[in-house]
Amino acid sequence: MSDVPVIGVLALQGDVREHVAALAGAGARATAVRRPEELDAVDGLVIPGGESTTISKLADIFGMREPVDKRIAAGMPVYGSCAGMIMLATEVLDGRPDQRGFDGIAMTVRRNAFGRQVDSFEAPVEITGVGGGPFHAVFIRAPWVERVGAGVEVLGTVADGPAAGRVVAVRQGNLLATSFHPELTGDLRLHAYFVDLVRAAA
Repeated sequence: MSDVPVIGVLALQGDVREHVAALAGAGARATAVRRPEELDAVDGLVIPGGESTTISKLADIFGMREPVDKRIAAGMPVYGSCAGMIMLATEVLDGRPDQRGFDGIAMTVRRNAFGRQVDSFEAPVEITGVGGGPFHAVFIRAPWVERVGAGVEVLGTVADGPAAGRVVAVRQGNLLATSFHPELTGDLRLHAYFVDLVRAAA
């Protein structure tokens, strides 16, 4: 890999274009991925926000579940935002019975924990390891992390309001997840953090 990593965005459903633009702005070569052969060509992967049950279904339809599982097991860096966080969790509360994720991060996530679309909100969130002050975090029908297992580092929690103390950013090895949508704010620091993680993994 050159100094410019190739990072795919899982393009089954959700805000794919925004992540592609943010990754490009953060120094990666970004590409949409919806087929196993496209996954083979990337150094890292982003699972975007969207609808986790739909992404789960389409992962099966497009034959992406096993290839993504294998790449995660082999150490490929993956970043999941919002629905992507749900897809990376080993346990999901309030999900559909047939919903399956990629079981990457040892955590229990509550789906739509902050409420419905009308309960979407914005809040400052400090992220461990990312300088420059708190993130302006956008939460849209967002999950939160109820429990983390061994080896999972909590990177960010909501600072105040009714959701104060809720865990909204975690990392386990090469896997990163946030409840919020940094791709919607123009703040590229979290994408740059992930690009650096992909570089280091290579």
